[in-house]
Amino acid sequence: MDTKIITGHDLLTWGWKEGPSIGAAIQAANAEVAAGVSVETLTKTLVDLKAQPAAYVDDNVWGDVAAVLVKENKPKRSFMERAEPAPLRVWGRELIDEGAFTQITNAARLPNALRVALMPDAHIGYGLPIGGVAALEGAIAPYMVGVDIGCRMHATIFDRSPIHLKQKEKDYKEMLLRLTYFGRSPIPTHERRHHPILDDPRWEMLPRHLQNLKDTAVKQVGSSGGGNHFAEWTELTVHPNNPLGIAGGKYIALVTHSGSRGVGYKLANYYSKMAEDMSYFLPQEMRKLGYLDYARGEGEEYELAMSLAGDFAKACHEQIHERISEATGAAILGVIQNHHNYAWRVEREGSSPVFIHRKGATPADEGVLGIIPGSMATTGFFIEGRGDTPDKVLENASLNSASHGSGRVLGRKQAIKKLDAKKVRSLLEARGVTLLGGGLDEAPDAYKNPHDVIAAQSDLVKVWAEFTPKIVRMAADTGSVLGEGSKRVRKEADWKRERRKRKRR
Repeated sequence: MDTKIITGHDLLTWGWKEGPSIGAAIQAANAEVAAGVSVETLTKTLVDLKAQPAAYVDDNVWGDVAAVLVKENKPKRSFMERAEPAPLRVWGRELIDEGAFTQITNAARLPNALRVALMPDAHIGYGLPIGGVAALEGAIAPYMVGVDIGCRMHATIFDRSPIHLKQKEKDYKEMLLRLTYFGRSPIPTHERRHHPILDDPRWEMLPRHLQNLKDTAVKQVGSSGGGNHFAEWTELTVHPNNPLGIAGGKYIALVTHSGSRGVGYKLANYYSKMAEDMSYFLPQEMRKLGYLDYARGEGEEYELAMSLAGDFAKACHEQIHERISEATGAAILGVIQNHHNYAWRVEREGSSPVFIHRKGATPADEGVLGIIPGSMATTGFFIEGRGDTPDKVLENASLNSASHGSGRVLGRKQAIKKLDAKKVRSLLEARGVTLLGGGLDEAPDAYKNPHDVIAAQSDLVKVWAEFTPKIVRMAADTGSVLGEGSKRVRKEADWKRERRKRKRR
């Protein structure tokens, strides 16, 4: 006997619309027919269910169908072009490519954007450009934070002269090779250290399918990523009357750049896809600027995940500096650190919170210290913010921000095709830089002149120290090692090359 009495045609006749609800209703109706429910009773139920689905949400039989109907009946959001874009201010416009400028102007079109800004190191990214800053009212946007959530800088200043760095170069090189781990290079079990971040209750507050990221964290805490991430020994020149009260002069500093590793990458992918799907109403060119409404709950959920990833990135740097500081045996004069790739919450009495997204931008509130690196062979800077106090951040044209580096002028593939490895090695040698690992995509000529970038934002930050790289450790993402290698560095490069071969097959 054919029990498929209720058909899609019947439902359409009763006012149902084509969509997932029809399939769900037919499945439930057929089950009811098989259980002996009459067609007459089913007809009345389905007509009533269509008219008032909310009344059936808790029904044992029709609850799932009702939930689908409620979702389908929600009014579709549409993009309302604002009368004029949100206020936008650009620093170093002559240093910025058109693609990045177009992206920041699109961000200014968002209905909940209060203010946007573009830093002089800016270049094109996903949605918001690298170097982009955006304040969103009541919403948080994963692509505006970036894939590497909580990526950050960390520096330790040692009470040693750069002369010691030159005299004991072999020892300092060995410290970087032995005590840093990049990319997929695993930290040996005997070298792993416990960090309080691994006991954080937020791991269990993640969505169920992401709670296994704690296992990833256990294996990766204290390591660095690939790409432009690095650990380097630098010659540091500190100006007199600096914020740390250190005597003016030359010192050694360990400077690192890395993020939240596999933890942040997976969280970013999950929530970026969610935000893009939920922002279906945005024009196609703005879809990667998709955001999560804080009031709905998804925004709050992402904020928790983002904060955990940011704290995990901080933990990685802390362990790297702890291991190496112990190995040096030198006195520590000061520590500086700062996030980029993060969304900072600003509370407002009686209103929804505002989130200031700094994607590749450094916090520069009044008196706040930070680090703006150059490249593997150019000057970097320790800075002090010249912005307003935090309570006035939303009125500040830069949203109390500055650049996070010198910014790319060549994409990775462009750099590999355009630049000559021999010339880059000669440049490194001429500048007294020893490179361990690294690839052509991170060559100095792939980046803007850091002095131009700093000059373009002199009203945003005050420089109180400069550092020049001397021994630089990086991953070998390009499959060929530009600098000196060790067995581990070469193994990383071979692994990357083999993975690309498998993908091509």
